[in-house]
Amino acid sequence: MSGTSADGIDAALCRITGTGRTVRLQLLAHRFAPLPRALTARVAAAHTAQDVAELDAELGTRFGRAVLGLLRAEGVPPSRVDFVASHGQTLVHLPRRLSRTPNSLQVGEPAQIAALCGLPVVADFRPGDMAVGGEGAPLVPYADWALFRPAREFRALQNIGGIANVSVVGPRLDQTLAFDTGPGNMLLDALVRRHTRGAQGYDRDGRLARRGTVMPRLLESLLRHPFLGEQPPRSAGRENFGEALATRLWEKHRARPLDLLATAAAFTVESIAGAYRRWVLPRRPLESVWVSGGGSRNPVLMDGLRAALAPVPVRPLTELGMPEAAKEAACFALLGHECVMGTPQNVPSATGASRPVVLGRICLG
Repeated sequence: MSGTSADGIDAALCRITGTGRTVRLQLLAHRFAPLPRALTARVAAAHTAQDVAELDAELGTRFGRAVLGLLRAEGVPPSRVDFVASHGQTLVHLPRRLSRTPNSLQVGEPAQIAALCGLPVVADFRPGDMAVGGEGAPLVPYADWALFRPAREFRALQNIGGIANVSVVGPRLDQTLAFDTGPGNMLLDALVRRHTRGAQGYDRDGRLARRGTVMPRLLESLLRHPFLGEQPPRSAGRENFGEALATRLWEKHRARPLDLLATAAAFTVESIAGAYRRWVLPRRPLESVWVSGGGSRNPVLMDGLRAALAPVPVRPLTELGMPEAAKEAACFALLGHECVMGTPQNVPSATGASRPVVLGRICLG
């Protein structure tokens, strides 16, 4: 199971065998549990210790219920499950360039999940990598390599969640190139909430952005964001592309809301394409780019990427046999399994860590 998406919780039931190069995952079932819009708004606005503490407990309970809901739907008793893996909901991510004491905070108390489900819970994946000098992100490259590596060539696994990140995987783990490319849906979602006064949490099918016209000067300004010039390893969060940036843009351009949404969508596309041109394509010839995350369901983003990255094919991850909506939850199930097995799951070439380490902490309830 993983944490919240823009509007809910994704849970995946997986069968996993082996470890390291021999690890194999079979997706058995996947279920989406929606969250109340008021709760997702509280996550976006959290800033006090009380906000964090209350969300930690409430989301932990909801994660546990999402697990039980999936098991009930599949007719699987909890006694047949070995453990639950939960990434949680990121509230703060502060790598070295943003803090003298690098840290990352995910909420969704694992003890709550363990108590509800009666199962061990593997959670808190990022601090282990940060403790040995890493960014604590991206974490999915190990799973991308384990699940999707080609026999000979290189392929890119592009996730467009709140933040967009890429894993370029080949036959060997030490060939992996991975980093956060920049904004994904986070900025676009925040602007949609403002434009619709909270009635919509995201731009379904890109309908709003498609009605607007990109503002070239604003796009040029956004593409000068300092993060986009940083050399990998690098990781981003809402500190870079979240509510603060959305507020500044909305205050200045609210008279042109659809144009602003079109520009935010173009910002996501061009930041991804620019990262490929600068950091990926000169190093790795790609057979394809495989896209997952909520952004893969936005035709404006997908059409933009196909145009920007041509002639490299851009395809939805579902064509590799993994439903894109299940991917993140399945990946964290695999990371949880490797934690239990004692196999390191960080990728130092992606995070900048000084060495491989086992990520995650096990809560027995």
